[in-house]
Amino acid sequence: MDESIFRNPFSRWLGKPGDKKSRPTVLVKQLRERDRFRMRKHFLSLDDSDRLLRFGTVLPDEQVIVYVNKINFSHDSVYGVYNRVFKLVAVGHLAFAPKETLPKGKIVTTKDKVAEFGVSVSRSARGLGIGSKLFERAAIRCRNSDVDTLYMHCLSSNQTMMHIAKKAGMEIQREYGEADAYLRLLPPNPASMLQEAIEEQFAMIDYTLKANTRAAVKFFEAKK
Repeated sequence: MDESIFRNPFSRWLGKPGDKKSRPTVLVKQLRERDRFRMRKHFLSLDDSDRLLRFGTVLPDEQVIVYVNKINFSHDSVYGVYNRVFKLVAVGHLAFAPKETLPKGKIVTTKDKVAEFGVSVSRSARGLGIGSKLFERAAIRCRNSDVDTLYMHCLSSNQTMMHIAKKAGMEIQREYGEADAYLRLLPPNPASMLQEAIEEQFAMIDYTLKANTRAAVKFFEAKK
């Protein structure tokens, strides 16, 4: 496992003074029921090629809506990234399941649960490292939930997911045009707990500011 994904959380926002080449800050917020509407808009905006990469098949709009409506926020963890105009441009879905659901013979886990991760990023927000940030957030949630195996299944042609998997040091197994990737995680500790809490706090502040700004803009537009 690449322990760099659990580095000092403050370094992600502070960066280096005067570093003009640094990417924009990516703040990942845990999504709730109130975000479901924007999640539907995000997934419905994906074209056929993006839906194929995200779901392994080209889901029609009706099935995309069913998928979003069935997400259980009290069981799974869902994360998102909002852009500066309060548009949801990326979603990461971390689904927890019994270890028996893993493909047999692939990996051995000592825990009762594993977690499967899937991610989608709008075309307008690609190239900013958002997918990797969503994965990092999912990994630390798994670690703090005492899950030792994070699993991803995707098409071998999904270069973004393959890049995320390799960067994280995941074990990758390819077969018939598909790939299974696994990351073994360390047990939680006070530092990992603090990191997750800090990241959510920063993201919540950012979310609130963007939501209030958006509401103010709509209010003044309605007054014109």
